[in-house]
Amino acid sequence: MTVAVVVQARMGSTRLPGKILKPLGRMSALAQCLRRCAAIPGIDRVVCAIPEGEAEAPVVAEAERCGALVVRGPSADVLKRYRLAAEAAGADIVMRVTSDCPLIDPALCGRMLARLRDEGLDYCCNNMPPSWPHGLDAEVFTTKALLEADGAATESFDREHVTPWLRRAPHLRRGNLARDGADLSLDCRWTLDYPEDYAFLAALFQNLPDEIVSTDRVLAVLAAHPGLAALNAMHHGVRAGKKPA
Repeated sequence: MTVAVVVQARMGSTRLPGKILKPLGRMSALAQCLRRCAAIPGIDRVVCAIPEGEAEAPVVAEAERCGALVVRGPSADVLKRYRLAAEAAGADIVMRVTSDCPLIDPALCGRMLARLRDEGLDYCCNNMPPSWPHGLDAEVFTTKALLEADGAATESFDREHVTPWLRRAPHLRRGNLARDGADLSLDCRWTLDYPEDYAFLAALFQNLPDEIVSTDRVLAVLAAHPGLAALNAMHHGVRAGKKPA
């Protein structure tokens, strides 16, 4: 059974153009994300799903440099892009990660994948409802469910955001991996969307080692440097209204 993590990525961003190619530590934000995805236990392939068009050439080049399989598809129809990526990878199970999450946690993602398999679920996530820092969001689902969504979803919102149909289809078996302890989703913003998010992440990576670290290690660094979280505090709790990557 082949498992692929598919990372949606694009050059365009109305709030922060070219954000995923900006440097974080010793590499780009996209490279930080892709290397963490490659470290997820149980993953066989890392695929970068990128829109068609010459404007995306820098993203294609960076994804290929990182060793990801690149699949091109429609810009707005990201659901179709995921289907194309799953088929290209020969995947039976797909994990969804967005490229604006440079701190995605491999161990957490591995736990979601294990739960999907162990419990025979169609879909599993860690944000229904949210409890982890925003920027650790991931979803995993069977390719069978993905193909069903691609055939059934007709609303533009469903196709732009990939999984809303999967999250509400009444016949699908779903699971959520909640965080033990306090809800950190409103006060910990680790995603890259606004200039202030980049200021926060750039400063944070200056205080992190080069190797991939756990969520607990990141939290410890933030506790030791309380001023860092203030850099994007004006956007804490913001989750809605994002354009497709």
